[in-house]
Amino acid sequence: MSYGQGGPQSQWDPWKPQSQQPWNGGADQTPDWAALAEASETRNKRRRVLFIGGGVVATLAIGTAVAMAVVSANGDNNASGTPSNLPASASLPSDSADSTPSFAPTSAPPPLDPEEFISSVKKDTAPLSAETLFPGTQLTMGETVYKKGATAHTKKCATAAKGTLPNILTKNHCTRLLRVTYFKDGAAVTVGVAVFDTEAQAAKAKTEADKKGFVTALAGSGVKAFCASGVCRTTTNSYGRYAYFTTAGFLNGKDVTTKDTKVFQTGDDLAEFTFRQIRRRGEAQASAAANR
Repeated sequence: MSYGQGGPQSQWDPWKPQSQQPWNGGADQTPDWAALAEASETRNKRRRVLFIGGGVVATLAIGTAVAMAVVSANGDNNASGTPSNLPASASLPSDSADSTPSFAPTSAPPPLDPEEFISSVKKDTAPLSAETLFPGTQLTMGETVYKKGATAHTKKCATAAKGTLPNILTKNHCTRLLRVTYFKDGAAVTVGVAVFDTEAQAAKAKTEADKKGFVTALAGSGVKAFCASGVCRTTTNSYGRYAYFTTAGFLNGKDVTTKDTKVFQTGDDLAEFTFRQIRRRGEAQASAAANR
């Protein structure tokens, strides 16, 4: 015969609030601690399985969001379907003027200075003679045409000058003197180009020259002697390492006065042409040096 409550014994689950703790009738009511520990371990294992499973689902969801973002970035900005709760995909930069690469402006090197090449014997190395400086058989200045007469070239500069000029050319170390004569309608002009090693020497010769010194008029090639006596008009100037002089007068020996504009014009035209020719000489050498 057994004593106690009737019916089957209830199974006590410590995690269920309605379950009843087992007891041994009137025996010692001490809990079965081994059974409790086993039940607790079993429940903890179930919870870990649930947590791990949930972590896998979260990882898959994040992976899906990244995949959608990559697809959207590599195509257009409209993802297929209607994804929800996903991060907005990045927009590709549009082609605009601002996206064009910009470069710092470059500038061409400055052109070489022609005057630099006719200011020193070290750079002024092109062939030089009366024929190269005054080519051809005539010269046109505006509407006026001058015929070309004789040319001359000497390294003894003093022998082709008169008055005070020979001494000035010598002490400033003139290396040679080129001369040419042009004429028209009874008037003639001789241009003398004195060559020095430096610009400073030529400038000093120009400064020291006075009305008592002049280049000797050059006759020949259809031009008879002129300005051997009487009054003639003279000019002095310099450019680079060249000093140039003009002596203009009448072929019939008549004295030149301030009213003789024809003689003045002839001298001015040839002085201007001489300057241009020296300038062209510098330009030609500067251009050649730039193209090397």
